[in-house]
Amino acid sequence: MSNAVSISGSTYTISGTVKMKDTNAGILDLHVLVYDKDVVFDDFLGIGVTDRSGAFSVSFESSKFVDFFERKPDLYFIVKDAGMELLTTKDHPIEDIDESTPPINLVVDKVNEKLRNLINETPVPGWIGGFAQENPSYGYNPTPNFNGLLDMLGNMDNIGLLKRQQKVVWPEFSWNSEPGEADPKRCYQMFAPDISRLGYTDEGRVYSIICPQQGFTSPHLGSLNVEVTVTGNRGWADESNRELAADMGVEGRIWFSRSAHKHKFVKLFSKYFLENKLKFPSTKENAIVVKTHLPGDPTQPIFPLTKGPSPVSEFPIPAFAKHEEISWSMGHLSVQIGAIEPTNIEIVDDFNQMVLDTFNTIGGNMLKEGNILSWNVWFTAPELVDQEEWQNHADYWRESIDADHGSPDGEGTIARHFDGTPFEPLKELLIKELPRIIAFGEKHLKVPS
Repeated sequence: MSNAVSISGSTYTISGTVKMKDTNAGILDLHVLVYDKDVVFDDFLGIGVTDRSGAFSVSFESSKFVDFFERKPDLYFIVKDAGMELLTTKDHPIEDIDESTPPINLVVDKVNEKLRNLINETPVPGWIGGFAQENPSYGYNPTPNFNGLLDMLGNMDNIGLLKRQQKVVWPEFSWNSEPGEADPKRCYQMFAPDISRLGYTDEGRVYSIICPQQGFTSPHLGSLNVEVTVTGNRGWADESNRELAADMGVEGRIWFSRSAHKHKFVKLFSKYFLENKLKFPSTKENAIVVKTHLPGDPTQPIFPLTKGPSPVSEFPIPAFAKHEEISWSMGHLSVQIGAIEPTNIEIVDDFNQMVLDTFNTIGGNMLKEGNILSWNVWFTAPELVDQEEWQNHADYWRESIDADHGSPDGEGTIARHFDGTPFEPLKELLIKELPRIIAFGEKHLKVPS
């Protein structure tokens, strides 16, 4: 059996396995985070992903841990299944690792059951197909074309026609956290599993697409909800070759959760808005609306969901954001963020922009105007639709996040950069958020600073 560490020049490679305690079986698609334990601040070294045998490897440069006092790292590991922590060895680090370090065999006694129970390996019976073949332009020739052939459909208007669905168990998002800068610092984050779904008939015509929702917390404004709301869709799925194609229109919506109203600034602003009969974004219906469009074309509000991953020419995809071995199929789409939908009331528009700016500080400029938000959606195998459950699904998520209960089907992952380093907005928050809020209050409510 080979040892755990290999060193080539300044590059260290750590290899090991993660096995299930009771069965000694490997577990596919776990994240293994590797740290160097220090006296004050631990160094994050990298993140590996397990294969079907449970094996993983992580490579990093010695510059990540070497300092005046330390020449060899003291390793510990954190094992996660999506956002759920399964194991940490922080209290028992492997000291002074080198090429003589024996094999690293990590053992867990659980997995993320909520996520794992969503996974289907084979489609349920009942697939008929044929819709994608009705018109030659529907297929990839070289790209699907629905213009003039299918109307854009209301996303919740045809739930009664849905028969089959593919659940997005792994909704991987990507965006530049500092757009416009020389180093835009791309972020990667998997939102919670089974928010998004593709719904269609037995023949393959798509009638509904559910998109994701996420919660963020501001130190001074409390919890904010953001939803990517689908405004229309048209398209098809073909289970015979695991392909899909759909046009979508979406808009971003931001509103305050219920708990946010306990914060003094939110109390102050909402009271003023109520007294002056102004719309305050305390519900999804009154949400701040952010427009989107096809990347590079502000006149085109429709954009395609197509097969396969985002092109490498757009951005690289790290190993921790891929699920090739465990998913049944995948697709990708990209949207460019537009401006806030104006109300033409100065105080409301200024307030909405202040909230959006605060959200972007928390969320790494996810909805900053001009930024491009990309999805790589990894599906589990098709299953049947319970139409009542589908109808309730979006409200189920919204109500759960509104009540600050978190994600009902398990958390996703935190935002990370390509090398796995966590995105950390706190410093920028402290610098920018409070002055921005106070400036709004001074301008419109005459609140003294």
